[in-house]
Amino acid sequence: LKPEAGDARPSFLADVRAKAAVEHPLVGSIYEACTEDNPCFFAHELLPGETLQQRSLAGEKFCGQRFVHVLRRIAEANIYLETRGYASAPFSLDAVHLDPQGVIRIKNLVIAGPRLTDHSLRDILKLGTDLLPLLDRSQQGSTRCQTLLAWMRGEETAQPLDWDQIRSYCEQIEAQLAEPIELTAPRTSALRPRKKPGLLWLAATLLAAITAAVIFFPEKPAAPPVFTPKPEFVIVAAGTYATLKINEFQISAYEVTIREYAEFLDTLNILAKDAAEKTYDHAEQPEKKPSHQPADWTALYRAAKEQTQWGQRPVDLDMPVVGVDWWDAYAYAKWKRADLPTPEQWLAALHASVPIPSSLPISDWAAVTAKTDDRTSTGLRGMAGSVSEWTAEPRPSPTNPLGKPRWVVIGGSYLKPGTGATQREWVDSRSLQRADLGFRICKNSP
Repeated sequence: LKPEAGDARPSFLADVRAKAAVEHPLVGSIYEACTEDNPCFFAHELLPGETLQQRSLAGEKFCGQRFVHVLRRIAEANIYLETRGYASAPFSLDAVHLDPQGVIRIKNLVIAGPRLTDHSLRDILKLGTDLLPLLDRSQQGSTRCQTLLAWMRGEETAQPLDWDQIRSYCEQIEAQLAEPIELTAPRTSALRPRKKPGLLWLAATLLAAITAAVIFFPEKPAAPPVFTPKPEFVIVAAGTYATLKINEFQISAYEVTIREYAEFLDTLNILAKDAAEKTYDHAEQPEKKPSHQPADWTALYRAAKEQTQWGQRPVDLDMPVVGVDWWDAYAYAKWKRADLPTPEQWLAALHASVPIPSSLPISDWAAVTAKTDDRTSTGLRGMAGSVSEWTAEPRPSPTNPLGKPRWVVIGGSYLKPGTGATQREWVDSRSLQRADLGFRICKNSP
């Protein structure tokens, strides 16, 4: 605080206290504050890398996949502030730092006082404009990104998007750009520019538009067109399924992928800088467990990124992660503000969408796509095959109902198909790691 601003000391310290309350891996930390007769200051984390504003001024451009990844992380940080009611100073590109390894950190903009209803809208409208120069419009996915930014500005929609919608759309675009392009592209991929085009360009565009207009553009869209992603969660209504009485909940449509798990490990690496990497650990996790890296993770992740072989099998980033133990699965779920499904929830989700669970085809361990054979009518994938899955709680084994409850691994796998979707194993140790063992997550319905 500058000496001449001594009267502002109470408000200065109130802002510091508000910033210090923030605990999010993406947001810069506050280390200490000092107030004496004259000096009044606080120390904060020096965020690495250049800001998006610096990169924009330097003329740097991001491909579509990188662009929506950055925007998704911005949305996640703002969802944290919004849900906790933290007031914040106006968001700008200067607040976002990106280091050479691609790690994203965001300046702590929290201020004292209640969060106003227009804080999120203010920042979303501004980012919808400010981010546009960073997008490489010559790369795949740029039209979808431009559409998303237009929706953030309130164009072609009844109202601008909120942060949850932005995060959801970013996840969808990331998933699309990570998969082969489908011939039936979403209609948002044909967003028309507002600038007057040249004659040659106009003729070519009109010809293409005449061919594809029926497919891409309905006459009167009632709402913003949606992307066509893999559904993130499937709702299981309250009811009784195969004698199991269940309250309504949501379960992830597919098992957590290598790509998704890598993002979790990136978050833990950030937290480790502040010795906070155990934030999501279970209270009973063994002290000897050094990290949440799956078995043979370095080789698996490298092979997935390069789309080569691991264990004599081709792998890529959108295949379910394997080699995780229960402690890993639990920590990931907590990071996602979710839980592992109980055995009863998993089976209820199965019975809610498949009249005869044994009829589900047993799939190989492969990338999660809309074409997965092992798929229920509600969109659940990999229930019969792919990888077996950890569940949340131990249960007695039917072969020894009076014995000690053991941890349940559920669903068949590409290595141990068993009875497919109805396959269950009871294991003694939560530290078990296998090349065919992964997990999915669930949460209560809002």
